[in-house]
Amino acid sequence: MAQQPTTAPTRAASLHTLRQQLNGLTQPAQGRVGMAALVLETGDTLSIRGNERFPMQSVYKFPIGMAVLHQVDQGKLSLNQLIHVDKGEYVGSKQHSPIRDSLPGGIDIRIGDLLRYAVSQSDGSASDVLMRLVGGPTAIMAYLKSLNINSIRVLNTEKELGRDNTVQYVNWATPTGMVGLLKAVQQGRGLSPASRALLLRLMTETPTGPNRLKSLLPPGTVVAHKTGSSGTVANLTAATNDVGLITLPNGHHLALAVFVSDSKAAPPTREAVIANMAKVVWEHCR
Repeated sequence: MAQQPTTAPTRAASLHTLRQQLNGLTQPAQGRVGMAALVLETGDTLSIRGNERFPMQSVYKFPIGMAVLHQVDQGKLSLNQLIHVDKGEYVGSKQHSPIRDSLPGGIDIRIGDLLRYAVSQSDGSASDVLMRLVGGPTAIMAYLKSLNINSIRVLNTEKELGRDNTVQYVNWATPTGMVGLLKAVQQGRGLSPASRALLLRLMTETPTGPNRLKSLLPPGTVVAHKTGSSGTVANLTAATNDVGLITLPNGHHLALAVFVSDSKAAPPTREAVIANMAKVVWEHCR
């Protein structure tokens, strides 16, 4: 994935070394790690378990957010449209929902604010309401299909994920599929320029995942990303994820997706796996 001109044998050796280094970094996870990387301006790409399926958890709020903004572009929804959210629509108490925590009795809220809560704050209640507004999983999957994204499945609500630990595995993505969606966003496919800019701003401003993709990158590096995290059951954590678009020093854009699944490692170790892989890829591409 080197950017500078080089001979084919040198380039192949460099990629082989990078792959070995990345494979070594997966070992502390004590689980299954998948990643895919693509420099959009050059087409340079690399993946590890790139076509395997990984549970997304809240990473799936990224395609949900895209589907919402697509319907805004079509005039079916408006960011200023007020929506009533009944307390019965809130996710369970063990799931993450700042809206529920601050307004337990329900709320009237703009769709634009629901989008901010879902994408930037990873609010499960906001995500479920947005999923309902766009027409459910069927509408989201149709939108992904229109973008030729065939390796991502958004099939259940956050409420359903919270009730049954196995449901998260049905809502999966491959690392290469997720990088394909990141590529679509960066290229402006499926969204108007204004909607694309809003989505990337929400993904850049998110406070989630400070110890994942962006942790070891130089201060000021622009990272538009979405995290996903599961609980731990029987000492096994199904999902510790981060996917995003990273702006390189030369102005190019790196689409990077890292999924850590079924891990026995502690939370700091799982996050360090993501951070270290991001740093190594960034160093190689810059």
